[in-house]
Amino acid sequence: MTGNHKDSTITRRRALAVTGGTVAAGGLAVAGYQSAFADTVADTEASASASATSTGSSCMTLMTSVTEGPYYLDGALVRKDITEGKNGVPLTLRLTVVDATDGCTPVSGAAVEIWHCDAWGYYSGYTTANPGGSAPAESEDGSTANDSTYLRGYQIANANGVVKFETIFPGWYTPRTCHIHLKVHTGGQKEDGTYEGGKVNYTGQLFFPDAAAEEIFTLEPYSKHSGSYTTLDNDMVYDGGGASSGLLTLKAVHKADPSKGYKGSITLGVDPDAENTGAGGGGGGTPPSGDAPTGTPPSDAPSASASS
Repeated sequence: MTGNHKDSTITRRRALAVTGGTVAAGGLAVAGYQSAFADTVADTEASASASATSTGSSCMTLMTSVTEGPYYLDGALVRKDITEGKNGVPLTLRLTVVDATDGCTPVSGAAVEIWHCDAWGYYSGYTTANPGGSAPAESEDGSTANDSTYLRGYQIANANGVVKFETIFPGWYTPRTCHIHLKVHTGGQKEDGTYEGGKVNYTGQLFFPDAAAEEIFTLEPYSKHSGSYTTLDNDMVYDGGGASSGLLTLKAVHKADPSKGYKGSITLGVDPDAENTGAGGGGGGTPPSGDAPTGTPPSDAPSASASS
């Protein structure tokens, strides 16, 4: 990690992430990474284990609480691999959606949508937005990614409420810490390569332990983005609640070589009857006045036929 990234003078006004109700911490916080990624453990076993750790109403609930942020676009494609050739440290995500109002039973058929920035802090659809600090232009990354669709996508939960994504470890932009946005949808269906209809039950963000993020940001291509990186304690959205606030459990593919990638897991407790789009209110997501990245969204949202 460069000295610039470890700038300890950052003092950002943090906003509470939970605004819509009380987060009930219970027995189910996050699927342990020992079982979450073991090749010999089936999803059915993992689901059964998760259910066994939550009894009655004792179930961790992630309330719909934060805004979708400034970089959301409709029309993401249904796909497991969202990288489109973007360079970065590989990241495999395993997200489990459960019904927090019904003993943490799996929410089969839920659509989980994620989006995040690339290694230099740029979002698809907003590739001229300045991520803060000093970074090359997004066009210099050398990939063939579609500038309207990269690092965005949906997956449909299986019978055990599980979705998996293949992506890269996100970079950062001023004044936010490293994060991934997500929404959980129910009631819709896959149509023409994207997800249509239904409603949004949960809007949130996933976070990474500082130690892992700072180590990765010393590697190429992340190291080409220098500046003041915001740690979890200084982030305007993360409220310090651990897994109940979106902190991922990470496991390095090779402990001695972080460039080989990570596997991240978390269980999302939602209320399938609730609705929250995360648009226009809640605990943060848009950078403070004066620090907002510049740039404008494209005139049209990405189409389902956009090349991946």
